[in-house]
Amino acid sequence: MTKVLEVHQIKKSYGNKAALQGVSFDVKAGSCFGLLGPNGAGKSTTMKIITSIIEANEGSAKVLGLDSKKNIDAIRRQVGYVPQEITLYEKISAYQNLVFFGEMYGVSGKVLKQQIAKVLELVGLSDRAHDPVRTFSGGMKRRINIAASLMHNPKLVILDEPTVGIDPQSRNHIFEMIRELKSQGVTLVYSTHYMEEVESLCDDIAIIDHGKVVVQGRLEHLLDQYAHKAVYLEADGLTHPLQDLRAAKKTYARGRGWVIETDDALTTINSASQQCIDQGWTVKSLEMLRPSLESVFLSLTGTTLRD
Repeated sequence: MTKVLEVHQIKKSYGNKAALQGVSFDVKAGSCFGLLGPNGAGKSTTMKIITSIIEANEGSAKVLGLDSKKNIDAIRRQVGYVPQEITLYEKISAYQNLVFFGEMYGVSGKVLKQQIAKVLELVGLSDRAHDPVRTFSGGMKRRINIAASLMHNPKLVILDEPTVGIDPQSRNHIFEMIRELKSQGVTLVYSTHYMEEVESLCDDIAIIDHGKVVVQGRLEHLLDQYAHKAVYLEADGLTHPLQDLRAAKKTYARGRGWVIETDDALTTINSASQQCIDQGWTVKSLEMLRPSLESVFLSLTGTTLRD
């Protein structure tokens, strides 16, 4: 499959502080690629290097086959970038903002009007087109910010933490928009520290921490390889970890019950249910837990994902 983005051993320092320490990953055409990591891990720096906003100290990035250092204008004509910071003119309307950004990308005339109508519908704000941006919620502003990045029909869209601090309705609109763009063949790079977003949206991911890519690959493959398999048990009368559970590796409290890590969930479930029957405890919940990126991150870094 064609690679839309190839990042190879990029390094970036600010003074004596190393922001990136040899970051590498590839993004396939038509996919949604998740760049997952805590705040300060190097996600935004990576995004800015890819979009030629800043230059790496070492390494290279090819965007749509073009060198990010040598083909800045050509890359910007084909890439949409949504920064963390909202970049809109709040005193004018959403429509006027989109006119400005469209003209910045060289879109004009009938095509400009058609594109504005298209992106406003995509982000679910056609009915607010002529309202001043200052009257919008934070989530609505982010949606218009995303719409601005789409005015030139980019082949690659890069979104840097697009759902930070927004309302659930706007978050759902953004999710639906990403799925729609992907169905149209647009390639997306989605940066976030929210694991559930990556699990919901992305095909391939790279986990980045302290300026390094810890692991990358297909989401389901990483879950299979690194995520802890576990069972959750909640029962009236159960106030301590069960002993001598077959196939159990580790047990710890969660909420009102217990998480039991195991390589053989069915055997552990059978063993736990039998102990509950023997003790006369009423089982409230006994289920296999879905493998999560949280356990992948913990397995690879030894820590939980920091905010």
